[in-house]
Amino acid sequence: MDFLQTALYKVVMSRLKFIAGTSNPEFAAKVAEAAGSTLCKTMVKRFADGEWQVEIQENVRGADVFVIQSTCPPTNEHAMELFIIMDALKRASARRITAVVPYYGYSRQDRKVAPRSPISAKLMADLLTTAGANRVLSIDLHAGQIQGYFNIPVDHIYGIPTLTRHFREQYGYGEDFVTVSPDAGGVERARAFAKRIDSSIAIIDKRRSGPNEAKAYHLIGDVSGKTAIIVDDMIDTAGTITTAVDTLIKNGAKRVFAVGTHPVFSGPAIERLSNSALEKVLVTDTIPLADHAAKCDKIEVISMTSVVAQTILRVHGNESVSQLFL
Repeated sequence: MDFLQTALYKVVMSRLKFIAGTSNPEFAAKVAEAAGSTLCKTMVKRFADGEWQVEIQENVRGADVFVIQSTCPPTNEHAMELFIIMDALKRASARRITAVVPYYGYSRQDRKVAPRSPISAKLMADLLTTAGANRVLSIDLHAGQIQGYFNIPVDHIYGIPTLTRHFREQYGYGEDFVTVSPDAGGVERARAFAKRIDSSIAIIDKRRSGPNEAKAYHLIGDVSGKTAIIVDDMIDTAGTITTAVDTLIKNGAKRVFAVGTHPVFSGPAIERLSNSALEKVLVTDTIPLADHAAKCDKIEVISMTSVVAQTILRVHGNESVSQLFL
C-alpha cells in the first residue's frame, strides 16, 4: 500500500509545474521548494528592441502549471512578461494555467473615480484571462470586489494570519495594543488583525487631494498610552503611513508599528519611514526589496512562501483553500 501511495504521489506531482517570471524569482523558487518541487527550465530574455522572448524548455503538455509573477514595478514590463509566458504555455498544451500574482498591479483603480476614467483593475483581469489564465491566485487584493472582475476562479490568500502570528510572537498582544486603519476603506482589514491580537481598533479619517497625496484629519478611537499598529494592504510612497504616525503620536500613542502586505516603496518611501517615529515596519515578500530598502533597519520581512505553496498544493489536489485561513 505504501508503495502504491508513493507511486501515486509521484504521478500526481509530476503533473504539477512551476514557472517563474523575472519579477521575484527568489520568491518563486522558495514556493516551489516548499511544495516539494522545483522551477521549470525557461528562457526569458529580450530582443534588441526590448520585446520579451520566452521559451518553455520542459514538456508541459497536460500539466497543471502555476506561473509565479508579481506585477510590481516596473508594472507594465512584468505584466507583459506574464501574459507572454501564459501564451507560451497555452500553445504548449498545458492542461491548466494558474496565474500566481502575489501583488496585483493596477488594483487601486478598481472603480470610476472621475468622468472618463478607466477601471484598470478590470482591464488587468480581462488581459490575464485572454492571455490564457484558467484561474488566478493573489494575496491581499486592494479591494475584495476585484475577484468579481474575473469569469474564472480566483483564490484570494490573506496575509493577516501570517502577519499577526509573527507580531504576537515577537511584540505581544492584548489590551495594551490598538490596531489602526489608516482610512475608512481598511476597517475590515484592521478588524481582522485586531481580532487575532485581542486589541481594540481605531480609524483615521483621511482625505486625498490627489494620487499619492493624503492628509489625516481626525482620529476615531482611543490610542492614548497604547502601542498602535497601523495595518494596510500596501505601502507605496509611505505618505499615508507617516501621516497616520504623526496623528497617533499627537493623540498619545506610546509606540507605533506599521504592517503592510505589499512593500511597493516608491519614491521617498524609505526616507519617510526612516525619519518617522515608527518602531518597525512589517511587510511580506510578495515584492522584492530594493537594495536601499533592504538596508533600512526598521523594515522586517515575513515570508508568505509557505502559505502560497500550501495553497497551490490544495488547488492542485482539489482540496479546500479556506481551511488555511480559519
